[in-house]
Amino acid sequence: MSDIKKSGVSRRGLLKAGAVGGLVAATPSIFVKNAWAEEFRNNPENSGELKLGFNVPQSGPYADEGADELRAYMLAVKHLNGEGDGGMLNTFKPSMLSGNGVLGKKVTYSTGDTQTKSDAARASAKRMIEKDGVLMITGGSSSGVAVAVQSLCQEQGIIFMAGLTHSNDTTGKDKRRYGFRHFFNAYMSGAALAPVLNKEYGSERRAYHLTADYTWGWTQEESIKNSTEALGWETVNAVKTPVGAGDFSQYITPVLNSGADVLILNHYGKDMINSLSQAVQFGLRDKQVNGKNFEIVVPLFSRLMAQGAGDAIKGILGTTNWNWSLQDDGSKAFVQSFGAEYGAPPSMAAHTCYVQTLLYANACEMAGTFYPPEVIKQLEGFNFDGMGNGPTLYRAEDHQCFKDVLVVRGNENPSSQFDLLKVVDVTPRSQVEYDWTIFGGELGPYEVKM
Repeated sequence: MSDIKKSGVSRRGLLKAGAVGGLVAATPSIFVKNAWAEEFRNNPENSGELKLGFNVPQSGPYADEGADELRAYMLAVKHLNGEGDGGMLNTFKPSMLSGNGVLGKKVTYSTGDTQTKSDAARASAKRMIEKDGVLMITGGSSSGVAVAVQSLCQEQGIIFMAGLTHSNDTTGKDKRRYGFRHFFNAYMSGAALAPVLNKEYGSERRAYHLTADYTWGWTQEESIKNSTEALGWETVNAVKTPVGAGDFSQYITPVLNSGADVLILNHYGKDMINSLSQAVQFGLRDKQVNGKNFEIVVPLFSRLMAQGAGDAIKGILGTTNWNWSLQDDGSKAFVQSFGAEYGAPPSMAAHTCYVQTLLYANACEMAGTFYPPEVIKQLEGFNFDGMGNGPTLYRAEDHQCFKDVLVVRGNENPSSQFDLLKVVDVTPRSQVEYDWTIFGGELGPYEVKM
């Protein structure tokens, strides 16, 4: 990557600036105000505002995550408009954001409820695009939702900055030119978690998977199985469970007689809270099987889930995209802003959604236009820092971010109601990177015919 790109001004941007500069002397200013005269959906050029669409689960099993996402989005809007202490605008680099809106326009927003259902998420996104006039959609706490909304946004010519989505498919077989993911994925969880599992539990283990029956659960199960079987673990069984099941007792009972000595819960949100709590109530953590202490693993963790699960979370290993206890300047700035605004530290869902909003806004500034193809090109291959997890790349080939991944354990002795996950390992970015071709898919065109 060239120094020009790293500095936040692409070679493409310099060429454009030079071309525009050469036209200024000979062309009336009305023609150089926007070097990209193409018409596109919801162009805010003649409006005083830029409207964004925040599509989050306000109901359903992932509603706790959605509530924190919406808090983060509203905080990002404040900071972009020059209100509050600026948060990560003060640490994000390279950045062209100044707290004066985006390209001089005030940022406003519309909201929708995904209900953690793909059809409902598409419907609310479509409404925000067609009726509310939003130029960018972001949000969601389900990979099924992310894949569905990302596809719609590609069709509509609207950029989608995904919220919390962990399935390999989002930036794999279902990737789209108009979709971008800051959050890590299931492959990265497996790559980061496996060495710690080997160190803690050894290489001779028999695992039983309970898996949420949709794209995220499927790819997480596959990734964790691949990583643990490479250690020498045996997979005894893998059982799919419906999202929002509530009662998981019928799925946990067979584990007791399976000969497995590890239960891996590929669940999220309230489903993870319920399945983990019930597994502990069934006494699994107190058992010995095959001469070993029975263990439970939750590959994808969040602090909000830890709060819901209470004492059941203590000692449980998993991975997370970000944690509020990180001491880098960006994380501290965000925690300070969020805590002052809402009285509690942010979750990883809040973090990724806040960051996505700033990344989109900065790409518009870098492009010098809201025209989606040019904004997309600024995000592709963009290197940045100052937003937690160290230096980060938005890979051009699949629109997946690469950064350090955290392995965490449920804190045995928390110092507060928020000190629930203890970072036990920071897995360097180089350990979780992979060849973008392994998951297939095609990004599709920059230009969308309406």
